[in-house]
Amino acid sequence: MKHLSTLSSKQTLILLVSLLIASFCGIIYELIISSISSYLLGNSVYQFSVTIGFFMFAMGMGAMVTKYLNSKYIENFITIEIALAFFGGLSGIILFVVFPYARAYYEFFNLLLIFVIGALVGMEIPLLTTVLSTFKSTKKSIADIMSFDYVGALIGALIFPIFLLPKMGLIQSSFFIGVLNLLAAAITSYFFWDQVVNKWKIKLYFISVSVLIVAGLIFSESLTRFAEKNLYFDQIVLKEQTQYQKLIFTRSKVNSDHRLYIDGHIQFSSRDEYRYHEFLVHPILGLPGNKEKVLVLGGGDGLALREILKYPEVKSVTLVDIDQKMIDFGSKNATMRRFNLSAFDDPRVTSVAEDAFTFLNRSGDIYDRIIIDLPDPHNEALNKLYSVQFYKLINRRLSPDGYVATQGSSPFFTPNTYWTIEKTLQVPFDNTASYHFSLPSFGIWGFHVASNKDIKLDTAKFPPNTRAITTESLMSATVFPKDISKPKYDLLPNSIMKPNLYILYSNEVNI
Repeated sequence: MKHLSTLSSKQTLILLVSLLIASFCGIIYELIISSISSYLLGNSVYQFSVTIGFFMFAMGMGAMVTKYLNSKYIENFITIEIALAFFGGLSGIILFVVFPYARAYYEFFNLLLIFVIGALVGMEIPLLTTVLSTFKSTKKSIADIMSFDYVGALIGALIFPIFLLPKMGLIQSSFFIGVLNLLAAAITSYFFWDQVVNKWKIKLYFISVSVLIVAGLIFSESLTRFAEKNLYFDQIVLKEQTQYQKLIFTRSKVNSDHRLYIDGHIQFSSRDEYRYHEFLVHPILGLPGNKEKVLVLGGGDGLALREILKYPEVKSVTLVDIDQKMIDFGSKNATMRRFNLSAFDDPRVTSVAEDAFTFLNRSGDIYDRIIIDLPDPHNEALNKLYSVQFYKLINRRLSPDGYVATQGSSPFFTPNTYWTIEKTLQVPFDNTASYHFSLPSFGIWGFHVASNKDIKLDTAKFPPNTRAITTESLMSATVFPKDISKPKYDLLPNSIMKPNLYILYSNEVNI
C-alpha cells in the first residue's frame, strides 16, 4: 500500500461526493425504518422520534468506535459503505418479515437495525475528516465534510417523500439505496485502490453484497408481494402507494369479501360496510329540515355517497378527499363502482382532491349536512381532523339549522378516544348525540352527531331501501351499556396545540 502523500482536487472531490451519497443513503434508511414502523405499529410521531433519537445516539457510538480502528482509513470507509448497503438494503424486507412471523421481537430488530445503520453512518465523518485534515487544515476539512454531509441529508429528506416512497415503495427503495451505497464504495475503490491492503477481501465483500442487493432490487416486487401476503389473510387485488398513504384492496377466496386497508388499517369489508355507512349517513340525513347541500370529508370510496344520494331532496354533494388516487379508486375501479352504485357518476356529485382542513379554512359554500368519514386518528396528521380547530371550521361552514356526523372509533376498544371526540365536538357546537352499534368487521363501533339546534334522532325518517337502520334500532343504539358508557373522569378536548387524541388512540389500540 502506498501512503497518500497528497490529495488531488479530483480525489478530494471524490471523497466528498462519496460522503454526500452516504449521507443521502443514511437519512433515507432512517425514513424507511420510521415509515415501516409507523405503518405497522401506528403513532408516527413516536416512531419517527425513537428512530431519529436512537439513530443519533448510534452515530455517536459509531464515531467513538473509530478511535480504535487501524489507520487504513480509505479501506475502512469502503468496508463501511458495503456494510451499509447490506444492512440498509435488507432493512425493509427484514422488518416486514419479522412483524408477522416474530411480532414479539419486532421492536428488538427495529432498534437493532437503527443502531447498526446509525453506528456505521457515524463512522464515516471521523474517517474522512482524518484523511482530509492530513492535507489541509482541520477547520477546512470539517467545513467541507459537514457541508457535503448536510447537503446529502437534505437531498435524501426531499427525495424520499417526493419520489422514492410513492414511486418505488418501502422495500424497493431500501434495495435501491443499498445499490447507491455500493456505488459510493465502488467510486472510492476505483480512485483509491492503491490504498486498499486487503484487496481480495474487499472484492469478496463487494461482490457478495452486490449480488444480494441487486437481486433484491430486481425481485423487489415479488418480495413486496410476499411481505404483504403475510400481513393480509386474503388475496391482494390492488395495491398502491400514493403520495399520502398505502392502499391495499383484498378479496377473500372463500366468500368474495372485499376489504380496503389504508396504511394497514381496515377501512371497510364489503360484507357489512352497508351497516357502517347507513349508521354514519342516515341519522342526520333522515332528520327533518333542509338537506339540499351536503359535504363529505373523506369517503373517497364513494360508499357514503351511495347512501346520501338516496335522498331526492339532496341537490348537490361535495366530496373532499386529500388523495386523488383514493377518489380514482372509488370512481373508476369496477368492483368499487359496483359497491357504491357508480355514485361518482351522479350529476349532483362534485369531488375535490384536497386536504379537508385546507378546504374548510377558506370562504366557501354553507352546507346543510356535513359527513366526516375519515380514518381513526392514528397519527398526528389525522389528529388535526379531530381537533377543536377543525370542528370550529366545520361549524363556520354549517348552516344554522345544519347537522354534522362523524365516525368516532370504538367505544369498547378505544373508549377514551371515542368520548374525547364527543368532548371536542362540544366546544364549538351547542348539542351533541352519541350512538353505537355492532359491526362484524370492526366490533362495537360508535358515531357522534353535533348541531347548534336540538338533536331529536327519534324524528329521523329513512328511505325504504336501507338494509339495517330503523328508527327503533337507532334509538336503541343511543343507549350505552355500563362498560362502554361515558367515563366519570374528565377528558380534555383535543387540540392542534395539545394533540392528545392520537396518543390516547395509540395507547388504547396497543394495550
